[in-house]
Amino acid sequence: MRPPIYGVMAEFDNPTSLVNAAREARARGYRKLDAYSPFPIEALTEALHLPKSKLPLIVLIGGILGGLTGYLMQYYVTVIYFPINIAGRPLDSWPMYIVIAFELTILFAALSAVFGLLAVCGLPMPYHPTFNVPRFALASRNRFFLCIEAADPLFDRKATEEFLESLDAREVSEVAH
Repeated sequence: MRPPIYGVMAEFDNPTSLVNAAREARARGYRKLDAYSPFPIEALTEALHLPKSKLPLIVLIGGILGGLTGYLMQYYVTVIYFPINIAGRPLDSWPMYIVIAFELTILFAALSAVFGLLAVCGLPMPYHPTFNVPRFALASRNRFFLCIEAADPLFDRKATEEFLESLDAREVSEVAH
C-alpha cells in the first residue's frame, strides 16, 4: 500500500490554462483545491470560488479601536486624572483631541493590516507539503500550479491524476506530506 499523500498537483504553462483547469475541477465537483501562480490572477479567485477577505473588516476594527483609544486616553488625562481649569474652558474640549485620535486611528489601522494579513494568510509558514514537489520552485517564476487535496471527498489518487492529465497539464505530480 502506498503512503498517504497531501494531494495531486498539475503544472500549467500559462494563466489561462490554470483558470480553465480550476473551473473544470470545480465543475467536476472538487472543492478542496488551491492554485499557485507568480502573480495575482483575478479570474482565478472567481474560478476557485474563494471567500471574500476578512482583512478590510480587521483594518476597520483596528482603526475604530485606535480612534477610541486616542480619544479616551486624552479624556482620561484631561478630565479625570489631572484636570486643570484654564480660563473657565470645559475640561472635555473634544476638538483638541482630534489630532491624536486621528494619528492613533492610522497607527492601529496600519498595525492591524500588517498583523491581520499575516493571520489571514496563515503566515509565517516555514513548511507546506507543496514544497516537496521539485518543480514547484518555478511557481515564483513562470509556471502555474493547481493542487487538488487528498482531503477532498471526491479525491481518488488514480482518477484525479487522470483528470488533471486530461486538462493538458505540462506535468502531474503527487504531493507527499
